[in-house]
Amino acid sequence: MIHFLKFTTMKKEFIEKNLIVNLTIQFSLEVISYCEKLEEKRKFILSNQLLKAGTSIGANIHEAQNAESEMDFIHKMKIAAKEAEETQYWLTLCKHAENYPSCERLINQLPSISKVLNKIISTTKRKTELGYN
Repeated sequence: MIHFLKFTTMKKEFIEKNLIVNLTIQFSLEVISYCEKLEEKRKFILSNQLLKAGTSIGANIHEAQNAESEMDFIHKMKIAAKEAEETQYWLTLCKHAENYPSCERLINQLPSISKVLNKIISTTKRKTELGYN
């Protein structure tokens, strides 16, 4: 039991201290809540697409934390950036479709996630090119 508690505490500290992990976990939780609202309104197709893309951002970032190399890390972060773009698309459809709940809060969160992601990618690329591993 002690090992489990220690692991949980370490995970919590990791999440709280890692900005992009923290941002994407919070975003994913809000995407899940929004998709549940969509499903209540029987908007299953967009709900499924948004749920997959919106939670995949954080999943890829989380996976990148255990990358095999700097190039693998960059690759996984680029996938997360692409998922953010896809999420933006689905949210735009939800925003403009009739009888959909407001998704402005989610739309407003994506630019900061994308900005942090792009900064991480560019910084890691630069460090890799300069040989700072």
